[in-house]
Amino acid sequence: MRKIVSSATEALAGVLQDGMVIMSGGFGLCGIPEILIEAVKLSGVKDLTVISNNAGVDGIGLGLLLETRQIRKMISSYVGENKLFAQQFLSGELELEFNPQGTLAERIRAGGAGIPAFFTKTGVGTIISEGKEIREFGGEQYVMEMALTADVSLVHAWKGDTEGNLVYRKTARNFNPMMATAGKFTVAEVEHLVDVGQIDADHVHTPGIFVSKILHVPDAKKHIEQRTVRSVQTEAM
Repeated sequence: MRKIVSSATEALAGVLQDGMVIMSGGFGLCGIPEILIEAVKLSGVKDLTVISNNAGVDGIGLGLLLETRQIRKMISSYVGENKLFAQQFLSGELELEFNPQGTLAERIRAGGAGIPAFFTKTGVGTIISEGKEIREFGGEQYVMEMALTADVSLVHAWKGDTEGNLVYRKTARNFNPMMATAGKFTVAEVEHLVDVGQIDADHVHTPGIFVSKILHVPDAKKHIEQRTVRSVQTEAM
């Protein structure tokens, strides 16, 4: 199957539907599939459930889908950088399933590994555990968390080959690799596209078997969420 596509619209053609579940990779604004998110916006699909560490920021990343009211529910662990997210949640427009960050990552990893549920100590005795099964192991209480999967996973990789083998850089590895395995249909946008064999097998983070379509994005934007600078005073010699 030919995996390389020439546009994000082509990558998602015939795939997107109203009411579907989408995973969107990245951590903050690092490693987000920005071009693919824009294609989702242009498609006009609505009532989406989006699984992502966060909801981008106002006007960037998933923030674009919040602006167009295409997201019905977010499954996330951190939403503090998006004012529109807060407004929609507090007004009742947007549903939120909040997760501890490690729990969210493990729910996604479990989904990709075919593990339906697991037990964790995180959240025991808090509102996170309300309505969930609690079981004791070794004298300690654990809460059961269900795995997460998606109809479509959108990921961003630093490098990929024509068969879909992917390599991520630094913080972009936080959620992209597990999301790539947990989607029924995974689309990867890659900054550097190379031929098969040009990526050392020991360096591959996501094997190509998990990737359905690949979009080359050679000039990916590098956003900064919060620019912090330090003033430097130069003393006269």
